[in-house]
Amino acid sequence: MVINDGIQLTVTITLFILSYIFYKINVSFCCFFILVAVFTTRNTPVNLAGMALERYIAICKPLRYTQICTVRRTYIVIGLIWFIIVAPDITDLFITLATEPLSFFHESVFCLRQNVFKDPILAQKRNSFDIIYFSCVFLTLVFTYLKIMFAARALSTVNTSAQKARNTILLHGIQLSMCLLSYISPSVEIVLQIIFPGRILEIRYANYLIVYILPRFLSPIIYGVRDKKFRTYLRILFYENSRYIMFICMVVNDALQLTLVTSLYVISYIFRKIHLSV
Repeated sequence: MVINDGIQLTVTITLFILSYIFYKINVSFCCFFILVAVFTTRNTPVNLAGMALERYIAICKPLRYTQICTVRRTYIVIGLIWFIIVAPDITDLFITLATEPLSFFHESVFCLRQNVFKDPILAQKRNSFDIIYFSCVFLTLVFTYLKIMFAARALSTVNTSAQKARNTILLHGIQLSMCLLSYISPSVEIVLQIIFPGRILEIRYANYLIVYILPRFLSPIIYGVRDKKFRTYLRILFYENSRYIMFICMVVNDALQLTLVTSLYVISYIFRKIHLSV
């Protein structure tokens, strides 16, 4: 998931920068950027659903966990996830190659999916698969996390342990729910364009931050900081080595800076003018 999110952020940020600098880019490059962005964006929720199933097996079926969740089967599941994600959308490229003239791929366009894969059938296919992905991942989320929560409540003899389990489940659910927004964001974007005409750039920018950046920001918090072993090593590093103490101060400083600057950008795009004291 970390590799997938790293590729997704690199490709989408590069595409944003190129779009702002050149406005229009070559169709062939645009096809590559869009397909990689679509694959990695759709991969994250499905991957999280797979991780939810793994946690369900570990907690609800602990005696069979080592038999079911082997390393070999994990790689097979990862390959299956990529196949499920890639297969439906790679057909967009083949259909475009078959229906568009070769000269089209030498033109320059503003890099949006609908500007490259223009066939109306592709849009209908995309919406259909979005509904399928959304439904399957959402049902997986509800089923596994309810099962885990009930199992944690039933097996935990200490109330604090059950509370920690519920908090962990809640964080997983929030992250997965935010990732699921990527399935409905195109429809939400169209509605927002109707409500706020002439604000398309601001809507896309805010949509990108909320739907694509924020869920990836939560991953290191959920899977890193909450891990006991990881916290133990962090405590040793940052209490015994002055270099790491200065490093963590810089990280906290940069995190505050990015949070404030990004918030200011979003607020300025939405409201244009804000109160002087704020």
